[in-house]
Amino acid sequence: MPLLRFDVIAGRSREETTALLDAAHDAMVESFEVPVRDRYQIVHEHEANQVRFEDTGLGIERTDKCILLQVTTRPRSRKQKEAFYKRLCESLQERCGIAPSDVIVSLVTSTDEDWSFGRGRGQFLTGEL
Repeated sequence: MPLLRFDVIAGRSREETTALLDAAHDAMVESFEVPVRDRYQIVHEHEANQVRFEDTGLGIERTDKCILLQVTTRPRSRKQKEAFYKRLCESLQERCGIAPSDVIVSLVTSTDEDWSFGRGRGQFLTGEL
């Protein structure tokens, strides 16, 4: 936990997808201080005609490298969120060539009781985590 779900336009190579996941994970570890092995990521690829990534009237130009990242996470401070947005864009640009204008992020907050990591238990509630 956190859970990162990426919606992207199909066509990235295996190496490009790996770099995307690694860059996002490193930004998460740095900004939210999650353990390195706390890694849950899913990539959903869509044909270009199946998604619309528009700019909400901000004048932001998007390309076919655009990603929509939904992060389900415990509550985070405003400072942590802002650090994550910034570090994520820097990391994706440096390592993947994805412009900050092509990065859309939505944070969804959940609580400890909303998670089970297996074995039919809520590990945050039982004290295992």
